[in-house]
Amino acid sequence: MPRIRLKRPRLPRTRAGRRRLVQGVAAACVLGLAPATWMYASTSGRVGTVADAPASGVAVVFGAGLWDGKPSPYLAHRLDAAVELYRAGKVKAVLVTGDNGRPTYDEPDAMRGYLVQHGVPDKSVVSDFAGFDTWDSCVRAKKIFGVDRAVLVSQGFHIRRAVALCEAAGVRSYGVGVDAVHDATWYYGGTREVFAAGKALLDVVFRPDPTFLGPKEPGVARALAGG
Repeated sequence: MPRIRLKRPRLPRTRAGRRRLVQGVAAACVLGLAPATWMYASTSGRVGTVADAPASGVAVVFGAGLWDGKPSPYLAHRLDAAVELYRAGKVKAVLVTGDNGRPTYDEPDAMRGYLVQHGVPDKSVVSDFAGFDTWDSCVRAKKIFGVDRAVLVSQGFHIRRAVALCEAAGVRSYGVGVDAVHDATWYYGGTREVFAAGKALLDVVFRPDPTFLGPKEPGVARALAGG
């Protein structure tokens, strides 16, 4: 069987050609990093710890996967922060938003169960079963659940995108970035955010409707009113 030989890319031979190549690479890098730069600039001063978070009434916790039907360690850390916010009196309602796109996978109910087990009253937990991505969760928090102001809870590598998107959706937001072990998942998440920032910017510009909207739900208002 004949061996296939791949041709090596040839660099420009002229000085002008090499200059254009360098300029092209530099422009591509700038364009690639522009969404992440926008995301960091737009969330300056709006990310901190549980202790830094202002009293906002509502905490929004984003789904982060289940292990055997229970919150993954990353999701558990987010929920632990929400418990701290509730105990500190900074929130009265916790909106858990995640994926329930198939009968065998239910992030919001698993999140609710975890919070209740750790002392948050069931009446103070509100479930969004159609939070299929961050933009959907933010838009639904505003349009479906009537959230105007919230403390958002996620890992540090994701929280700035969450704040930027919720602000764009009309939710005045402060982000709590919880700690996480720097394992393979953390590095994957951090790398993914570079590319996710591009989608986030497109969401802000074009403002697509979420996968599902539906009628307004009074759960958050009821929880804020004490049940």
